[in-house]
Parts: sequence; C-alpha cells; structure tokens
Amino acid sequence: MKMRWNTLDDMDLAGKRVLVRVDINVPVENGQVTDDTRIRRIVPTIEDILAKGGKPILIAHFGRPKGKVVLDLSLRVTLKALEAALGRKVAFDETLEAAESQTDEQRAADVILLENIRFHPGEEKNDPEFAKRLAALGDVYCNDAFSAAHRAHASTEALARLLPSCAGRLMQAELEALEAALGAPERPVVAVVGGAKVSTKLDLLGNLVEKVDMLVIGGGMANTFLAAEGIDVGKSLCEHEMAETARAIAKKAGEAGCELLLPMDAVVAREFKAGAENEVVVAENVPADAMILDAGPESVAHILQAFGKAKTLIWNGPLGAFEIDPFDAATNAAAKAAAELTRAGKLVSVAGGGDTVAALNKSGAAEDFTYISTAGGAFLEWMEGKILPGVAALETA
Repeated sequence: MKMRWNTLDDMDLAGKRVLVRVDINVPVENGQVTDDTRIRRIVPTIEDILAKGGKPILIAHFGRPKGKVVLDLSLRVTLKALEAALGRKVAFDETLEAAESQTDEQRAADVILLENIRFHPGEEKNDPEFAKRLAALGDVYCNDAFSAAHRAHASTEALARLLPSCAGRLMQAELEALEAALGAPERPVVAVVGGAKVSTKLDLLGNLVEKVDMLVIGGGMANTFLAAEGIDVGKSLCEHEMAETARAIAKKAGEAGCELLLPMDAVVAREFKAGAENEVVVAENVPADAMILDAGPESVAHILQAFGKAKTLIWNGPLGAFEIDPFDAATNAAAKAAAELTRAGKLVSVAGGGDTVAALNKSGAAEDFTYISTAGGAFLEWMEGKILPGVAALETA
C-alpha cells in the first residue's frame, strides 16, 4: 500500500540535522521516570536516523506549562531514561539560544534534546515566526509523535511545511495500522465502542455506523441505547437525556446497513464494588434497584459470533466495569477471542484509547492484537473521521 506521506526510507539524511518531534511525556515521581514505554517506542526512529548518517534533534513537550517556563516541567528529568534506552549520550539544550549556538558538547553528542517546546508561547499558537526559528535548527523534519498529531502546533504542523518531511517509525506504524483498519479495511469490519457516556462519543458513533458492518456498543453507553428503546435499566449509569440521539444513531446505522449489537443480557448488582453479589438477567428484566455492570454471557456469545465473521476489528472502550472483578468478564472474554483470531491470522485488530489499553492489558490479550495505539486523543479523533493537522501536513500527494 503506497503511503501518502514519506517515511525515513524516502529521505537522504547523510550529514543532515533531523528535527524529530517525539512524545516522551512520561510519568515521573520524585524526579524519576516511572514508566519509560514512550521513550522506548521512539528508539527505532532515532537509531534509523543515526544509521543513515543523520543527527537527531529531539523536540518534545512535557505537561502543560502553557507557554511559560515551569522548572518542574523541564524535560531534563527524562535524560537519564533516554540515554539508558538509546545507550548513547544525549546533549540537552535548555534554551533555543543554546540550540542555535552549537557548542562543542552538542557537536560531540549523537543526539540532542531540546527543552520542553511548550515553554514557548509560539508552539501552541502555531506561530509562523517561531516555526521558522525552529526550522533553522535542522535540514529535515521527522514527526514521530502521532499522539500529538491532532494538535496544530508549530512543532507538529508548521515545521512539516517548512522542511522536507517524513513520518518516523512509530508514526508510520500507527498510520499503517489505522489505514488497514478504517482507510481500506478487509471486510466485514466490526467495531467495539464502550465506555461510560454516549455524549463523549457522538462523533465517533456517527462516523463508524457509516464505515463498519457491525457495531458493538458496550459499557454505560449501551444502557443509554437500551433505555432509548424503552427498556428500564434500573439504577444503571445512563444518559436518559440522550435517548433521542441514541435513536437517531440507531436509525442511521440501519440506513447504512450497519448491524448494531446491544446487550441481550446483563450482569447486575446492587452495589458497585469488587466481588459484589450479582446475577445475570435478560436486558428487559433489570430489577429497579439494581445496576448493569457488565454484558452477560449471551451478549458475549453474540459478540464472539460477530468477531468470527469479521476480517477487521476496531476497539475503543470496555464492555463493562472492567476495573473491578467480576465485572471484567465480558471485556476479558471478548479481548481473548479477538487475540486468538488475530494470532490465527483471521483478524486484523486495532485498538486504542486510555481505558482500552488498560482493559486489554488487564485481560492479558494486548500483545496479540495487531496494533494497540497509546495515542488517546489523536486515535479517537482519527476514528471520528477528523483530519489530524500533524498528519495532513506530512501528506505528499
């Protein structure tokens, strides 16, 4: 499949300074990085640039300093973890002036890291003058931060238009996975959308019913759809005020030939806590004093049947209150079935969004999925059919 953007394979980097937008916005406690996953994921891009004779100059953000220097949000805290992951010395430029002056230390270092780009007001404003100043630091631009691609900032959007540009390895993997799932997928396509509220996923549902063949709705939002059909959901989490919207989405799905899969049965309990006494009831028989906390076994069987027919799966959001046992059963069973089909080469499975990653990790199924995106906001906006400025700026067509 021909990409609509350049990758590192298309670029001549010998002797070139390569500005690389990365996402190393990692969790930190007491001055130590507590999870270096994001740092490890950018290593292939940096190694490839070095192997091609280029010099990587890393541009990244950390936290939300809102255009001011906030010392607690300095990227210096990531240096040790970065050097450990790369097995190389990384020079740190505390200011743009330092980056512009090119000291002996910088010349000697394999890799340079610039201080938190969001310390500059011009970054989030996508200021053209600030972008020009950044562009002057390099010869080539490489975006390896899909997670920041939904932001039109100087380092994600403007730079791509000022220098010869390409996607880094992580960005490339993300774009290829997304293209395979929604751009030109193998059909039938099934999507799983779960989570608490319909109101936060309106654009997503509206876009998906026109793109997929089957749509599984789970979690709290399924209760809203059930209530919209006139089913009493007792004390369940439910946006009753969204009933009209839910009916409109169901109608749109019908018109687009998309089969909507709602829970046929449910696991209900009187209290929301681990190990709470629970029972399985058909969806129409939820007791008035109980709440739905998971999809029931019949619903799960129905979902697994849909997975069995599908060639492509897109997953965002859990099917129940997966954080607490035993209300993680439906999510775990569906995740394991998807993983098994993927392992057998029968399914392309792409998942993303914060809760989704946590739920799939908890189920032990994550590593067998074709691709799991850790880019929360960007992944969702892409699923919603929105144009991501950072990706659009890389397009070569």
